[in-house]
Amino acid sequence: MSAPRRGLMVPILIVALGLMVLIGLGTWQIERKAWKEALIATLTQRLDAEPQPLPPAARWAALERSAYEFARVKFRAEFLLGADPRKREARLYTGGSALRDDIKVPGYFVFASARLADGSVVVVNRGYVASVHPTSATPPAALPPAPVDVIGVIRFAERPGWFDQTYNAVDDLWFVRDHAAMAARNGWGAVAPFYVDMEASAPPGGIPRAGRITVKLRNDHLQYALTWYGLAAVLLIVFTVWVRGRRSPAKP
Repeated sequence: MSAPRRGLMVPILIVALGLMVLIGLGTWQIERKAWKEALIATLTQRLDAEPQPLPPAARWAALERSAYEFARVKFRAEFLLGADPRKREARLYTGGSALRDDIKVPGYFVFASARLADGSVVVVNRGYVASVHPTSATPPAALPPAPVDVIGVIRFAERPGWFDQTYNAVDDLWFVRDHAAMAARNGWGAVAPFYVDMEASAPPGGIPRAGRITVKLRNDHLQYALTWYGLAAVLLIVFTVWVRGRRSPAKP
């Protein structure tokens, strides 16, 4: 093998590795695009469907997140007062909602426990309250005095990140949607492995303000794929120009 060819072996290997990585990333984004489109279609279908009766408590443990997240349900329940008014609700801070167009300013969502006719308990996100800085002194929202018909969507607990603050005991404020942890801290007892986001306030027009959620998932994966493929093409062009430059005879 000639010396020039031997001198190209390492650059060729490096460029080949770079092309494999860039093309692999582009292909992964194409796969993510297909997955995101299927997810958007599934969530849109579930949110547009008519609400179905809440599955019985005997089936709760077997409900899979992938099959029931955002499924619309309906049931009748009585919100529990509890002995301590301060523990009737758990407040989840929000700076704005990506799923509700009507939430534009900071505030919190009100989570409360509701008892079904069979005695089982479901945690319900009753809706939103605008408040720049809610604290432990913030009075709880009034609860309906009688059982109400709830229509909403099934949601599952949020998985906190490594650096997420889950709860601030000073302000009695949550930052992660973990209804089981809320129930444990407030003494609500055993609750369903999911919670329900209410779609309409009870009573209507009251506080907290419930609302329908909408699908707003970004789908920029095609743009990302084209970026990775474009970088692969640029790398190949630059390398080709460089190789031709090495082979060209030097000018006197």
